[in-house]
Amino acid sequence: MSRLAQAFSRAREQNRAAFVAYLCAGDPDFNTSLAACRALLENGVDVLELGVPFSDPLADGLTNQLAAQRALEGGMTAARVFEFVKKIREFSEVPVVFYTYYNLVFSNGIEAYVKAAKAAGVDGMLVLDLPPEEGAEFSAAVRAHGIDSVCIVAPTTPETRIAKIAAAATGFIYYVSREGVTGVRDQVAVGIPEAVARIRAHTQLPIAVGFGIGTRAQVAEVAAQADGVVVGSVLVNIIKENLAAREKIVPALAAKAVDLVAGTRR
Repeated sequence: MSRLAQAFSRAREQNRAAFVAYLCAGDPDFNTSLAACRALLENGVDVLELGVPFSDPLADGLTNQLAAQRALEGGMTAARVFEFVKKIREFSEVPVVFYTYYNLVFSNGIEAYVKAAKAAGVDGMLVLDLPPEEGAEFSAAVRAHGIDSVCIVAPTTPETRIAKIAAAATGFIYYVSREGVTGVRDQVAVGIPEAVARIRAHTQLPIAVGFGIGTRAQVAEVAAQADGVVVGSVLVNIIKENLAAREKIVPALAAKAVDLVAGTRR
């Protein structure tokens, strides 16, 4: 059983949803980012969704765009992202999922990139802009190297495509609960129970729900319906808000993780 499968299975046995936390690798610098990830992993996070910095993050709102920009300006590169994961593996076995864009994979050579990711300790990959109809080469590579593929279903995804997307996934399905880009919202999106039910009809994989979730109450609302809850922008904002006093980032993230993870209990 993969680390991802174990994480969701453990959460299910404990009658809670798995908590999936997003941070951008290298934001605002390598060492601070590593300490930030450690703070999350040591305070209840089940899966770390690690953003690979990219100059054109089209699926991301301003919060995560700026995080990627800070990481790139701080010296993060494709090679250093693998080094970053290796450092995480020195203190944690929590599954790591790359949140990335296809250009980064393709331009470095699909086989070579996936092989390097596996060697670093990556458990899954979510390639945001790669539709399953065009992802045969990528799918073959991740399967060959034992990395799980995470695929996205959106509110606008027609029923006929959900089956195709589900067939391409091996780790979990990420239901993007809102149209548009990432970012904190005042309320959880409507229609999540119905959407999760539609997806469940096509797969036995875990279903995690994200986009716009940032409070314990919102986590609890989603956890009642889904196998996992994905939280990103509210965590990234903690980094942004403490750039002038970076020593505050780690304790603030630790406290926020404890608060949010408490909402996953059913």
